Amino acid sequence: MAQPDLYKVLGVDKKTSAAEIKKAYRKLARENHPDQNPGDDAAEERFKQVSAAYDILGDPEKRKQYDSGGMFSGGAGGGPGGVPFDPSTFGDIFSSFFGGDEPRGRAGRPRPARGRDLETEVRLSFDQSLAGIQVPVTLSIPGACGSCHGTGAAPGTSPKVCSSCQGRGIDSQGQGLFSISQPCTRCQGSGTIIEDPCSTCGGSGQVEKTKRLKVNIPAGVKEGSRVRIAGRGEPGSNGGPDGDLYVITRVAPSSIFRRKGDNVEVEVPLTVPEQLLGAEVEVPTLDGRKTLRVPAGTRSGSVQRLRGEGPPRLGAGKKETRGDIHYRFVVEVPSELTEEQSELVAKLSETMTGGDPRAKLFSGGDK
Repeated sequence: MAQPDLYKVLGVDKKTSAAEIKKAYRKLARENHPDQNPGDDAAEERFKQVSAAYDILGDPEKRKQYDSGGMFSGGAGGGPGGVPFDPSTFGDIFSSFFGGDEPRGRAGRPRPARGRDLETEVRLSFDQSLAGIQVPVTLSIPGACGSCHGTGAAPGTSPKVCSSCQGRGIDSQGQGLFSISQPCTRCQGSGTIIEDPCSTCGGSGQVEKTKRLKVNIPAGVKEGSRVRIAGRGEPGSNGGPDGDLYVITRVAPSSIFRRKGDNVEVEVPLTVPEQLLGAEVEVPTLDGRKTLRVPAGTRSGSVQRLRGEGPPRLGAGKKETRGDIHYRFVVEVPSELTEEQSELVAKLSETMTGGDPRAKLFSGGDK
């Protein structure tokens, strides 16, 4: 049977550069990918041909042999011209192009897989979030079944090599020049068959196990902080690394301090005389108390900042740095006055000059 011209399959010629061949392959693969053409058998067949053509023309050595006629000159089993043609390489092509992740290697062996990351929450008081604390954490993590030692087979038995794929975990089907591979439908790609499943784990080889550990929560965490504990997540499979554990902090609010990023804010009430005349007022800090000088005429809502005495900053490295404390002044105006107080305020009003403060509301040119 006449073999197709691989250059024509990709819509290029023999003089086309490797970069242009790759570009043509990507374009055709996108256009004909089964995900973009559900139910279109012609597009799927075209996709297989394009991928197989690029497997040869995209490899300098294979392309050289193809151009010299060596790829199809003989009849050595498994590939044209005695050059073994591994259909499982399609999986690598698809994976690199479309971002997939095949669970098995070319020979059907399971690839190492990283364990899943886990999340848990801990509740802290406001003071604990500032100082840091060690907290106990209890997790439920899948582990090897003690009855079958992780094999999934009943005690006294063992998994059998799949007779359909001979333990490779993949089935290969030839279609003329091209071959495609897919996970074995009998063993689901595992390469083995469990005839008598373990009654403890149901054949999965894993059971939920309780794990207790102590986690150091660093000083300065806030509501919703994520503390990463490397390698404390679910175990990896087939020699893959363990996942990570993320501890999410839930911090109780303080009645005095309000967290604002790396800083905290405190609302400081002022009396009318303190606001008008100025005063020295005592305010709380995270470590005790301090005295602030309030200038005369301080406006309600104005802020004074105490630098470097706020919460510890996370991720500051070995050099410990802290945020700030913002003191927001709020003038408390009495809702009722005695007769004497009213007379004094009236006298004060008579002595104050400066005109009508609302006059500027009517002097603008917006009309």
